[in-house]
Amino acid sequence: MHSFGVFASRRIMDQIYISCAYAGLNVKVVGADPGVTAAVNGGTHMALEDAGALRVIPKMTIVEPSDSVMMEDLVKRLAKHEGVDYLRMARKKGIRLYEEGSEFPLGKAAWLREGTDVAIIASGVMVYEALRAADMLAEEGISATVIDMYTIKPLDIESVVRAAETTGAVVAAENHNVIGALGSAVAEALSENCPVPLERVGVMDRFGEVGPQEYLMDIFHLTAGDIVEKAKRAIERKR
Repeated sequence: MHSFGVFASRRIMDQIYISCAYAGLNVKVVGADPGVTAAVNGGTHMALEDAGALRVIPKMTIVEPSDSVMMEDLVKRLAKHEGVDYLRMARKKGIRLYEEGSEFPLGKAAWLREGTDVAIIASGVMVYEALRAADMLAEEGISATVIDMYTIKPLDIESVVRAAETTGAVVAAENHNVIGALGSAVAEALSENCPVPLERVGVMDRFGEVGPQEYLMDIFHLTAGDIVEKAKRAIERKR
């Protein structure tokens, strides 16, 4: 089933929960244009809570690809996966991050860079911003790990813990409300396994607006510069 993320999540939440998940069916749900990628479609069509809402459903799998190569691989994997799955995807052309033929097992994360000072854990369109932020931090002598957490549920807790242990500070970056999805999942994993300073980049509990994606990323503080600011704050909290 495919629709805008808002309609593929909150509007049919009960049907996904009872008629699909509780019934033990094999259903694939595709939510398009999540968060600020909805752009000029406006606040009514801007899914800022879809992953968080669906994450509470038992045994639900939630993935968010960061480029077309990952998208192709994940679609094939979900087609073979039994259960209720949610694919959170942008419809417009994005920036290529991976080589053709790259593989992305469900429940895992992709490590794009390994650093020593801070770890940036991102998903979807925020992965590119995380890479830009890592470059900006490097110019200031700060070494950053960048992890593409394309599986939001089940979270790759092993990667989160490893990143926390090696850097001592974490930033979670998501194109979503900071409540309920990637940032919350990372916070849960850290609090239970390796408590370190965590800063979150995401939409701060507000409704969406109308505008170009770049404008929305700026006013919602989802840019590489915002990640840099939070990374420095997390590092400072280590001291």
